[in-house]
Amino acid sequence: MTSPVTGFEWDDANREKCRKHGLTLEEIESVFHGTVMVLPDPDHSIGEQRFRAIGKTNIQPAVANRYVFVVFTLRNRNGQTYIRPISARYMHRKEIHRYEKENSNL
Repeated sequence: MTSPVTGFEWDDANREKCRKHGLTLEEIESVFHGTVMVLPDPDHSIGEQRFRAIGKTNIQPAVANRYVFVVFTLRNRNGQTYIRPISARYMHRKEIHRYEKENSNL
């Protein structure tokens, strides 16, 4: 992800898929406003390049700083780049522990 991102692309399909895991659209977007680890997702990149993002929410005190896993793609419209979340969920305790252990030098 080297080009600047203009915003997010939402429609009924990706809104519903992300909400079913208990996250608000604002929480998902907030992950990208903080420190986020982005990795390619070649196993699921059929037809379009997909990415995996791991970061923390930074809004709503009740859920601030919770780790979130987001699968997304980038869409270009009129020369602008948008993040299109495909799926998002809170990470499980074991995943968080593994992530923190693997990234303890950050």
